[in-house]
Amino acid sequence: MNIGQAATASGVTPKMIRHYESLGLLPRVARSGSGYRIYDDRALHTLRFIRRAREMGFGLDEIAALLTLWGNRRRASAEVKALAARHVAALQARIERMQAMQRTLQQLVDACHGDGRPDCPILDDLAGGAADTPPPDPAPRSGRGAISASGFAAPCSARPAARRHARPAAAARRG
Repeated sequence: MNIGQAATASGVTPKMIRHYESLGLLPRVARSGSGYRIYDDRALHTLRFIRRAREMGFGLDEIAALLTLWGNRRRASAEVKALAARHVAALQARIERMQAMQRTLQQLVDACHGDGRPDCPILDDLAGGAADTPPPDPAPRSGRGAISASGFAAPCSARPAARRHARPAAAARRG
């Protein structure tokens, strides 16, 4: 089958198939007389293996090691287990860092008044607690998420008042 068919069958894009081949994760495949790659069942199994390993967050070096172990029928499962256990530990550390970020950001969101006042604990924290440091001058905004001429987004307190208060006012009218 050609690269498009292999991509559909494996769930890996043609670009990534070429990339994996260039890295040596996927052995070079046969080519047709006109130079097109021809993928067999073995290549598809390898592509599915790579895709599943990527879904589990393994890096390319880890995948290369796993592919080597997978291809070695005399491997010791202890090697595979050790590699996977290291990955689990790395994932756990990453989760803990992300949860700490979430807690910190939630505290900042809770501390922010989100009204017309210019003070913003979120921006103060991002600026290193330097509340006295003047922010860059925002350029006139032309819509939500607009970026100023200096390359910075306008602060949350710089949003137009109508947009900033539209939902609370509507909720007040309903309730």
